[in-house]
Amino acid sequence: MDAGSNIAAVAALVGDPARARMLTALMDGRARTAKELAYGAGVTPQTASSHLAKLLRARLLAMERQSRHRYFRLAAPSVGHAVEALMAVSPSPPRATAAERPLDGLRLARTCYDHLAGRLGVMVTDAMVRRRVLKPQGRDFRLTPAGERLLGRLGVDVGKAREERRAFARQCLDWSERRAHLAGSLGAAVARRCLDLRWVRLVGEERTLTLTAQGLRGLRTWFGIDWKR
Repeated sequence: MDAGSNIAAVAALVGDPARARMLTALMDGRARTAKELAYGAGVTPQTASSHLAKLLRARLLAMERQSRHRYFRLAAPSVGHAVEALMAVSPSPPRATAAERPLDGLRLARTCYDHLAGRLGVMVTDAMVRRRVLKPQGRDFRLTPAGERLLGRLGVDVGKAREERRAFARQCLDWSERRAHLAGSLGAAVARRCLDLRWVRLVGEERTLTLTAQGLRGLRTWFGIDWKR
């Protein structure tokens, strides 16, 4: 198959509404059972099994067994980046009404696989570029020596992030902001540190993030960000 045929094959898989809902449900990087994914996609367990088998064959999902249960997750961070990019080029959804606060929360602050996204993720990335922590370089960012020292003082394990077998500092197009946020192993390390410092916390089982009082102070001190909802 040529490149065009490969793209068409993957697009056909992702283009099914039920499979698209399953993929977006796994965008927080956590694993879920077939039953949970069927419920979220609004299909029967039998139909969900057929969809999941196709996604597994295409290597978009990975599966692991624990006792009697099968858990599904995105096969790699690149799958999450691809789904986020597709969401970014999709027609813009209308702004959330009072009855749609969960979507409004996703726009403000969320995880995209394992890194910060939404307005918060873009603001942090912009602040790092503005402060010359990062420099755009093609489809990636370059971490400057001064940036490595600053993130080291913050407690981000840059060395460990460099050792991971994945893109180090990738630009990921944010679906709600239509601009890049920091992804890759460095983006994941920054997100983990924000969670460890309790700057942000996950809302229930969703990938929505809430910014804490410590986070407000931390963003202002380290990145000069004055967060306003």
